[in-house]
Order: sequence, then structure tokens, then C-alpha cells
Amino acid sequence: MDEEDSGKSSSRITELLQAWSEGDPAALERLTPLVYRRLYRIARHYMRQEADGHTLQTTALINETYLRLMDARSANWQNRAHFFAVCSQVMRRILTDHARARLSQKRGAETVRLSLDEAPAICAQPHPDLVALDDALNQLAVFDLRKCRVVELRFFGGATVEESAAALGVSPDTIKRDWRLARTWLLRELSATRYDA
Repeated sequence: MDEEDSGKSSSRITELLQAWSEGDPAALERLTPLVYRRLYRIARHYMRQEADGHTLQTTALINETYLRLMDARSANWQNRAHFFAVCSQVMRRILTDHARARLSQKRGAETVRLSLDEAPAICAQPHPDLVALDDALNQLAVFDLRKCRVVELRFFGGATVEESAAALGVSPDTIKRDWRLARTWLLRELSATRYDA
């Protein structure tokens, strides 16, 4: 078992998060080695969803997350699960902002024409359109914020059912049900977006 996953480490992480929230500047320095491996796994999970040749690297994603968390140091961290849930949300926002910036840069470029023989290979790529997924998640959050958070934790953060349940303060069965319903809704929304375009 990793040190970060042990009960002793979990309570230490919670203590440091609370100290950081209360303004202890050294708490973040002591916290970083305890959470880095988990943040790296979350970031690597995110980056696997991206297309090959992505200009943002895993370490850069973690660094940008830390920078954004520095602005949120006055956040009221509840516990370790809450911290990792927020980190997952921050990473999603960073990647979505990055994808939107790339799209806006490409709008002025020439259109690349594909033959019909090439189209199935492009459509079969395993990488979801992050901007479309973000838009769909934002729509989901309007009427069911918890289901949106479940997707962020499970899909983007790579959290287990139990970790998601702890982060959101609900039962594992609720997480399973929310995950199933959210995936169904998102697939329907993303399919409709693809055909409407």
C-alpha cells in the first residue's frame, strides 16, 4: 500500500490541508510530497485521454494545478478526498482552456480535406473532444451537479467508486447509479452534438 493511501498519511494530509487553509505557508511544502504521486496519476490519466502530440505535458499540468491551488489556499479543505476532487476539477479546467485556445488558433488555418477512406480512422480515435465534453458536463451541472462531479472524479480523476463516495459524502451505490446515468446522458448529448454539427 502506498504511504499516501494509509490511514496515518490520510489524516496527516487532512491536517496539512487544514493548516494551509488557515494560512500556514509551510503546510503546502509539507503536503506536496504526500500528494504528488496521486496527483501525478490523476494528471497522467487526464493526459491519456488527450490526442498524441498534445503540447501540455503531465508535469506541466501538475505545476499549473499547483499554481491555481495557490490562489485557492483560503479554501476550506474538508479532507484528502475533497482535495483530490478539487484537483481533478482544476485539471479538467486547465485542459479545457488549453483545448479551447488551440481551437481558436486553428480557426484561421486552412481546412484540411480528408478522403472518405481516411474518415473512419479519424472518427475511430479514442480521444474524446474535450471541449464538447466540457460543454456537456457544464449542461449536466446545471440540473445535476453531483452527477457532474461523479464524472469529474471517475473519468477525469480516475477515482474509484469508494474514493468518489468519500469525496462527495454519499454511498458507493449512489456513485454507481450516478455514474451509469451520467454516462448515458453524456453519450446521448455528445452524439446529438456530433450529428448537429
